[in-house]
Amino acid sequence: MLFVQRPTSFTPSDFAALGSGGIAYVKPVIHEGQPAYGIFGADGTAMAVATSRDLALAAIKQNDLEPLDAH
Repeated sequence: MLFVQRPTSFTPSDFAALGSGGIAYVKPVIHEGQPAYGIFGADGTAMAVATSRDLALAAIKQNDLEPLDAH
């Protein structure tokens, strides 16, 4: 019989570690007073800002990351 032990709770850093290194999130931001799209790592670290969503997604893919939309 197989027993699987599951953690009882996750901390925010536990969740961030699940996608670290392979996922980047895109979300609308205001940069220098203008609408833009921020690119963030799984741990919430700001990585870059793009002028369009398409440009943000392309930058993520160019760096071999999986893009996700943050809502």
